Amino acid sequence: MLVVTALMAMMLGSPVQADAGVLEAKVSISSQTMTVRKHGRVLYTWKVSTARKGYVTPRGAWRPKRMHRMWHSRKYDMSPMPYSVFYHGGYAIHGTGAVKQLGRPASHGCVRLQTGNAATFYALVREVGMNNTRIVVTN
Repeated sequence: MLVVTALMAMMLGSPVQADAGVLEAKVSISSQTMTVRKHGRVLYTWKVSTARKGYVTPRGAWRPKRMHRMWHSRKYDMSPMPYSVFYHGGYAIHGTGAVKQLGRPASHGCVRLQTGNAATFYALVREVGMNNTRIVVTN
């Protein structure tokens, strides 16, 4: 049954297949953390910053769409976004220099982490591939 479900999801263009994949990054808005699992085993739990008041970090599940070792936000004054993993439109998981704000809502909607942690996540996604990675954002 799982194989049939996965095939249907692939044929219908679902952003996330039934299988959780090799790598999962689960972002919790309420705890402002991101837990990274590989083959179901927790590798890391990091503090993050998601959207502050007036902005939104979309909830849902996606596969990464594109990656950039260094990206500059065209929307927000060319702000640096090191180790960006874009997963939904302009939303990405990326590094930040604003480490004192980690652990509380502070972003325009992206998921921000300490730059070293973003580099680690970026390397993991490159290692397993975007199709084998799932990003889940929950309340």
